[in-house]
Amino acid sequence: MKTKRAVKQEPQFNRYPWYAVRIWHGMRLGDFFRLLWKNRFRVHPVHWKRVFTVTLAGGMNSTFSVLQSLVYSRRIENTVVQLPPLFIIGHWRSGTTHLHELLVRDKQFAFPTTYQCFLPHHFLLTEWFLPMLLRFMLPSKRPMDNMAMGFDHPQEDEFALCSLGAPTPYFRMAFPNHGPVYQEFLDMHDVDERDLQRFKRALQTFVKALTYRDNRQLVLKSPPHTGRIELLAELFPGAKFIHIVRDPHLLFASARRTWQAMDSVQSFQKPQHDDLDEYVLNSLERMYGGFERQRERIDPASICDLRYEDLARDPIGQLKAVYKTLDLGDFEAVRSDLEAYVAQQKNYQPGNHELTPELAAEVDRRWSSYREKYGYAASIEH
Repeated sequence: MKTKRAVKQEPQFNRYPWYAVRIWHGMRLGDFFRLLWKNRFRVHPVHWKRVFTVTLAGGMNSTFSVLQSLVYSRRIENTVVQLPPLFIIGHWRSGTTHLHELLVRDKQFAFPTTYQCFLPHHFLLTEWFLPMLLRFMLPSKRPMDNMAMGFDHPQEDEFALCSLGAPTPYFRMAFPNHGPVYQEFLDMHDVDERDLQRFKRALQTFVKALTYRDNRQLVLKSPPHTGRIELLAELFPGAKFIHIVRDPHLLFASARRTWQAMDSVQSFQKPQHDDLDEYVLNSLERMYGGFERQRERIDPASICDLRYEDLARDPIGQLKAVYKTLDLGDFEAVRSDLEAYVAQQKNYQPGNHELTPELAAEVDRRWSSYREKYGYAASIEH
């Protein structure tokens, strides 16, 4: 399905100046040049400034990476992840970030910060001073919504995997006009063995580094992990999963805006988005095809389902139920902190993105299994 009208309606995302920190600023110089080479250096002239800043950052990352390796590599390698992570999974814009922010109010949990995810090669060495120097480069709000950003905020570990050179679908954002990449990592079907080993190594190294830094149980959040639960359960025996779902119409509209925002901010091209609707539709189909197949092969007691609408209506009650289902400990010990955070967020208003009747019908048709399984009607009023 073509989406040329989406280009005309695409909003402008001006919160990120040209020098702002982007995903690619965490890459080492060689990895970044390989990314450019793979895409034949097809950079839009207006974005060569981004290439310049990423190149400078790449040199710094390469240097600090060597230094961190000299100091910490053996310690990281010998670190044992005794407490398996708690993974938050679900499609983009299903409420995973909100859930992440809620759960990390509990002091028993640790989490990867934005700084750690954006600069994973050397955060152990540099996080005591570099965030202060770079904070002017990080906008206060995310480009796709009004949620706060900061180097100390919880962040999505998929960004760290990108910087570490692991195969991830997020590399599409660098050159979105060239089409999707590594889509097999949305369902883990027909994954090349060498790519799989690279992915495992990057994720395990990052989790070990985080654990070395803070040995509390990690809460990790990444939408692409939804179609990887079998692999995650294998890498981290005893891992638990909170799976969140949302009304498909709102999910589609918000996800499309997210990719518009992220592509605008992260790309080295001027995104055309001719096939954006198809990309969003296909990604959920693939992700949930993998998720539902793999779910049958993991311990059912390790996963809990949650609806975004219920969480928004009653966050305290829903989290209490999650704690009980997954045996996460004493909920009452964290209740007051959660209530304080919820009170701070009471004025937050999610975006309202409507679909045309034709597109809503296409979402109903393509995502019918998701809609029916999780109890959403085909004709929802917006």
